This record gives sequence, C-alpha cells and structure tokens, in this order.
Amino acid sequence: MVESRAAAVQELRARFAAGQTRPAEWRAAQLRGGLRMATEMEAEICDALHADLGKPKTEAHVHELSLIKSSCLFALKNLKKWMKPQKVPAKLMNFPSTARITPEPLGLVLVISAWNYPLLLSLDPVIGAIAAGNAVALKPSEGAPAMSSLLAELLPRFVDGTCIKVIEGGVKETTALLNQKWDKIFYTGNSRVGRVVMTAAAKHLTPAVLELGGKCPVVVDSNVDLHIAAKRIAAGKWGCNNGQACIAPDFIITTQAFAPKLLESLKKVLEKFYGKDPLLSADLSRVVNASHFGRLKGLMDEEMVSDKIVFGGQRDEQQLKIAPTIFLDVPLDSAIMKEEIFGPLLPILTVDKIHESFGLINSMAKPLAAYLFTRDSELQNQFEGAISAGGMLFNDTSIHLTNPYLPFGGVGESGTGAYHGKFSFDAFSHRKAVMNRGFAGEARARYPPYSAPKLKILKGVLEGKLGDMIQAILGFPRGK
Repeated sequence: MVESRAAAVQELRARFAAGQTRPAEWRAAQLRGGLRMATEMEAEICDALHADLGKPKTEAHVHELSLIKSSCLFALKNLKKWMKPQKVPAKLMNFPSTARITPEPLGLVLVISAWNYPLLLSLDPVIGAIAAGNAVALKPSEGAPAMSSLLAELLPRFVDGTCIKVIEGGVKETTALLNQKWDKIFYTGNSRVGRVVMTAAAKHLTPAVLELGGKCPVVVDSNVDLHIAAKRIAAGKWGCNNGQACIAPDFIITTQAFAPKLLESLKKVLEKFYGKDPLLSADLSRVVNASHFGRLKGLMDEEMVSDKIVFGGQRDEQQLKIAPTIFLDVPLDSAIMKEEIFGPLLPILTVDKIHESFGLINSMAKPLAAYLFTRDSELQNQFEGAISAGGMLFNDTSIHLTNPYLPFGGVGESGTGAYHGKFSFDAFSHRKAVMNRGFAGEARARYPPYSAPKLKILKGVLEGKLGDMIQAILGFPRGK
C-alpha cells in the first residue's frame, strides 16, 4: 500500500513535469468532466451523503451538488482570462521594457478533505487546482466512508486519472502522504490537525492553505425583523448539516431585554421546520458518528450547563440524532464556550447593551465567520471595523460562501489562505514577475568603475528625476 501511494505520487509528478496539465484544453476538459460527474451521478452522490450523514436530499443538492456545478461553470467561463498574463506598468528607469505577471501552476498539490461536506470540500479545492494547471492528489475524509469510496470510483471515470488521483485511507495513510514532498497542501478540518499539517509542510517549506473553523458568533440587535432573523439563524445552524459546518452559528449574543423574544421566535421556527419531535424529522442530518455524539453529549451534560437548556435536548444515541438544543446564559468558562461546538447545540449569551458583544467576541480566537442582525447601518460599520473574522455577513448566515467573487478563508486560529472563484485559481498558482528589455537604452552609470558623476546620475534616476533619467539613457557621463 505504501509503495502504491509512493508510486501514485511519483506518477503525478512525472505527468506534471511532462507538461500534461498545463494546456488550457486539458484544464477545461477536466472541469467539464467534473461538471458531468456532478450532473450524471446525482442519485449516487445523494445516497452516499445520506449514508454518511443522513443528509437530506435538499441539502445535498443545495449545499454540495449545486455549488460544485457552479464552481465548474465559473472556472470554465473565466479560465482563459485567469490564465492570461497581466500587463503592468514599466518604470521609466527601466526604459525600454515591458512588464507582466504570469500565473503558473505550482506543480503537485495535496488536497485533504473533511467529512461534513465530503463532496463540496473535496472537489471545490480540486477545481481550483485543476484550473491552475496542477496535478492533484485528493485524500477524502475517512469520516465519510461512503463518499470517499464513491469519489475513488467516480473521479477516474470523468477526469484524467493519471493527473488527478484519489488516495483513500485514515490517519496512517494521511501521515504517509504528508511525509511526501508537495508543492502545495490544502487542508480542511480542525485546528489540531491543521497544526500537524503545517508541521509536516514546514519540513519541505511547502506552502499550505488551512480551512479551519472556530466559534462563529451571531449578534442580534433588537430592531430586526424577528421572524426573518430567527429563520435565517435556524437555516444557517440546523439547516446546514445540523450544525456540523465550519461557518454554522456557534453562539448568539443579544441583550437581556430582547433574549426572551428571540428565544420564543426560534422555538416557533424550529417547530415549524422539524416538527414537535425533531428526532423523527427526515430534514435533520444525524451526528456523523458515535465519537462525535459522545463529545456533544458531554457538552450538554456538563454540570454547569445542563440546567441552562431552554429548548430541545432530546437525543437518540442509537440513531446518532440530537434535536436542535438552545441554552441560555451558559458560563463563559464552560466547555461549550471554550471549543467549537460543531453540532446542533446553540448557546444564547446576554449583555446589557449590544455594543458589549464586541469585547466578548474579541476576547476569543478569531472566527471563520461573524454575523450581525441589525437595521442600524452605523452598528454595521462599527462591527465591520472592530471584529476580525474570516468573513462577515449582515442579516443572514452562511450564504456569503456562495458568492464566487468573495474569498472564503479564515484568519488566525480559523485558518490561513482563501479560495472560491478566482481566489481558488490564485491559491494554486504562482504569480511570476516577468520583465522584458531590449538592448537599447544602455545606462553607463550603472556599471563600474564607479565615480561621483555616475553616483549623482544614479541617485537622480532612483529619485525619479527626469533629467538624470534622460542623461542615463543617453549614456552620460561619457567615458567608461
């Protein structure tokens, strides 16, 4: 198995070295293949997502299949423009010359995916890597075994399997892959493994993109359309894989006076969405596995928070299901407020004044996303200026990632680097600086032997003085 992985990596590097992945025609053909796969294999993909996560068919289409199709189409539409060298100004001191920035593929890239959106988080980075002209090794998450197996089966049928390979396995296999030399590593997952990835990458000075997570806050002002705000919070939390999403709302901050109204609206919305017994709802994903179920159960049962549950709390360990659960005013030193929840639990914290939320958020690690619901444009401006986060969205949750003109990525503990749209192409490209000069315009002043007159002219050139530039171009001072 080790030999086969090493052989796969060796073949990928050889194919890249041979130039197989560079032509625009090859890149476009792979993108069309990915689009065909997402279109023709919808039923199989939905079945795998349901097997791994109990993911509803609507979520499978809206949150995974449709976004993959959109990414392929966007890349196909813009590929030639992205590949075209960008002309930039040439300074007069370099006359005569032209200058440009030429994007070039990095080489051999490793994409390590996550289990919560196992199609989207596998193929979206791969689309960017292909568009940029790289050879790609994809390591799907072993936490979503049905999708991992399906990708290993399907991708070679729709794309060039000599340049794009799926390598399955668990921790041992991932560790072996990280010991190989790559030209870029793209990892989606938690910060603990992110540190392992960065450590491995550092051995070869390999650049890495880390798409991590964090505790994404939702601040709710009292002037909002309460019903719409509650629906959008619920959709971004429980309608996104039952909270198992890196950009899902992790906790809410609102004022003490407004909290009862918000809580009541959330209760009504959740009952409308998932019925009186959410554990029976087919529209709610299950927890991915017993280990994560146990972790969430531990957060719920902690002594200092177990009596803070104000809605939900039902669970079925055999079915790996936990109902949408809301807490009110949990202690900040509780486990549920110290780690990313990544599940259907949602604490509401209260403050006297809404601006107090800023300091509370900034006392924590920088989140992948921060949300604010308000009609107050001044509060929006203050929030945007005061809160550092990977992304920010006003009056909704999660949907900012659907805009291909926005970068998607974290800051600090929530990650490094970004992708989506052109940002994906850039993440897997090197922007090469290119200058082209003719043989005219020799400036004698730049060459030894140095002299005071030469230095005077060179100083003038570096300071942008036109007269000295003209003298330099004309070959002054005369002599050697």
